[in-house]
Amino acid sequence: MNPLRRVPPLPRIYHVNSELFDSASLAKIPTHQLFTKLGFVHHPKPGLVHWLPMGTMILRKLQDLVHREMQNAGSEQVSISALSHASLWQQSGRWSGTELFKLKDFSQADYCLAPTCEEEITNLVKGQIQSYKNFPVLYYQINTKFRDEKRPRSGLLRGREFIMKDAYTFDCTPEKAMDSYHNMVAAYRRVFLQLKVPYVMADADSGDIGGSLSHEWHYVHESGEDTLFTCDNCGESLNIERTLSFPKEEEQHTNVSVSYYTTRDVNTLICAYYPSSRTHDANFLKEEIPDIDLSGNRSQDEILALFEDEDALILKKIVRVMDLRLNSRSNFPDFPIKFINRSLITTLTDIPIVAAEEGELCYKCEDGELRSKRAIEVGHTFYLGDKYTKTFDFMVDHPLQDGKLVKNHVLMGCYGIGISRIIAAIAEINRDGEGFRWPACIAPWQATIINNTKDQSIGEEVSRALSASEVDCRVDDRDKIRMGKKIKDSNMFGIPLVVIVGKNYPKVEIEVRGALQPPTTKIEEQNWLIEHNSDGSPKKYTVDISEVGKAAKAILASM
Repeated sequence: MNPLRRVPPLPRIYHVNSELFDSASLAKIPTHQLFTKLGFVHHPKPGLVHWLPMGTMILRKLQDLVHREMQNAGSEQVSISALSHASLWQQSGRWSGTELFKLKDFSQADYCLAPTCEEEITNLVKGQIQSYKNFPVLYYQINTKFRDEKRPRSGLLRGREFIMKDAYTFDCTPEKAMDSYHNMVAAYRRVFLQLKVPYVMADADSGDIGGSLSHEWHYVHESGEDTLFTCDNCGESLNIERTLSFPKEEEQHTNVSVSYYTTRDVNTLICAYYPSSRTHDANFLKEEIPDIDLSGNRSQDEILALFEDEDALILKKIVRVMDLRLNSRSNFPDFPIKFINRSLITTLTDIPIVAAEEGELCYKCEDGELRSKRAIEVGHTFYLGDKYTKTFDFMVDHPLQDGKLVKNHVLMGCYGIGISRIIAAIAEINRDGEGFRWPACIAPWQATIINNTKDQSIGEEVSRALSASEVDCRVDDRDKIRMGKKIKDSNMFGIPLVVIVGKNYPKVEIEVRGALQPPTTKIEEQNWLIEHNSDGSPKKYTVDISEVGKAAKAILASM
């Protein structure tokens, strides 16, 4: 029996599809299609995914990394059912969501395939925890989520099913809740640092999930769907939905548009005035008017109709909000309410209510200019406060400093990482003319061994040496395939290292697929011959067989 057969063979797809691509065709194939054609995944229908052997290897390694850091943060693993009863979502007000996969059971009861689990986890923990002594609670899970995506595209970046890590924290006091939030933020930083792909943590809007504080985690890339702004002075990064700005100099806007809103109790009409040439963002109004209704359930005409009754206006108010780019020279539209007591009108001026633009001044520091960039969102952290615990009446007694007990709503945070999205984003970002480049920690395997001698036992020796140094490797023992083709295939599939055994044995060559960023560890070994690329980065190491494991491990650590 050939002992090399104990090493798992190359996936079957590696043997087949690698023959289909040359350098010219590689450059023309969109990333998500190449990911499919090379046999990492298969999409039976738009938005659905089957994970094939090499894709599963990457998936498992990334999941293991996230598992490790969640547990280092003190979080315990759970697994919540993907089926969620409609009653919980109706109670939270999210049943009307347009991206919910809804279904009925045999008794016609309504369910959904959960895209996230705030409702279920809150209800679960409420049933388990009755004492302040049981806090904090930190739960996480990694499983498949679902959304009825109308236009599933770009493979794993936008699908109807996706693999996500979602975590939830529960605390008794605001101070402890913020400690939990920052603990999870620290865990996220550790995850993204290990992946060796530069990331941005940006202040963000909480959206439908809600809450008072949230951050998005992004990979910057021109194919991204999100726009981030970063100040070149204070360094603050924000999602476009959270970016406030000043114009660099006074602008003359003769044309003014207005949008109408109400408060949730429909007792206040909100008139938002802004330059017609700019894009109005109603979310900016929430800072000044927290109870504004942004549901979009009423048209502009329907909103104004609520304030047409002269007698009813006695009990109502009007708030006019002026974007800071407007002045007395601006041409304001006629006020739509004819019979109004001016004493009922409150005017708020110099408030930014339009989307920021490149080159404007940062609202925070007032000195730096804003620089925009496209990005791919791969994670999100939310401080929810009592948004869900109040809805589900989740309260516990906890002691004050004087020993008295006070009953308060539990405070909550939720934290998501798009596992499958990270894989797709890294594939997009780190692709080059030769194929993919995977970070060493999630590559299908870290090294490909190519034995260009007739003695198969030498390949086995190299495999044992690498494995002893905890380097994940595979032997490319395909018959009648030239060494150059094997190297090309390894590079195309994104394997970080190629270990070549040839006529100079016991000297062994270690070729580097390409660093994801400048080396973080300086390698100084007098007995290693190092060949460098034109940019000064290491390209090839020549080492003795006795040093191959140590060298490979050091190279991987430096990438």
